This record gives sequence, structure tokens and C-alpha cells, in this order.
Amino acid sequence: MAYSTTIPAGQAVQNILNDLPALLAVAVVDISSGMSLASHTNSSINPDTAAAYNTEVVKQKQKAINALKLQGEAIDDILITLTNQLHLLKLVNDGKKFIHLAVNPRDTNLAIAREVVRAQAELLK
Repeated sequence: MAYSTTIPAGQAVQNILNDLPALLAVAVVDISSGMSLASHTNSSINPDTAAAYNTEVVKQKQKAINALKLQGEAIDDILITLTNQLHLLKLVNDGKKFIHLAVNPRDTNLAIAREVVRAQAELLK
């Protein structure tokens, strides 16, 4: 019998911080409420405010998928590229939560950031 190991939101945030200490901000967000379940920032980004706004981004993309009748499709992640920041929204738990990671692309490789977030998303069910 296979056993699934799950971790709480705070542990996921700490694990991401351990792997990406130069991150700008990270949060685990409940999509139904738009509230952070756990968060951390190393910058002026308020992860709780970002959680609320990024929840709307996720919800609107989910509506677009439905409107386009893209059967069998689900959001894996959403990448938002800014001048000096990358924001990665990784959906978790069948779209009930997401991890929001903000990094500076000069400090963090996107492929590594995606892998770190993916690993935590698998544990955060």
C-alpha cells in the first residue's frame, strides 16, 4: 500500500525558503477565500495582498478555460514576467490552492524555481 505524505502550508513555505533563500516572496493561498495560509517575504512585496489579487488571476483564467470549452484541461501554473521579477503561480490540490513565488530573475533560475515549487506542490495536498 502506498502512503501519501502531506505537509502543512507553513512547512511548504519554509522548504521553499530553504531552497531559494534569495526569493522575493512566497505564499500558499486558498483560492476560495483568496487568503494566504502561510507566507514569507524578503522584499517590499506584501504576500497577503498579492495572494488576493493573484487569486483573481487564477479564477479568471479558470473562467476562460471554461468559456473556451477546453475539456480535460487544467491550469498547471501561470508565469507572470515583470521587468525585474518573475511571479510563478503553481496550482495545487485540484485547483483549490496555489503557491505564489516571486523571484528576481538575476538571482534565481526559472527552471530551478519551477522545480522547487513543483516538489512542494506534490507534498502540499
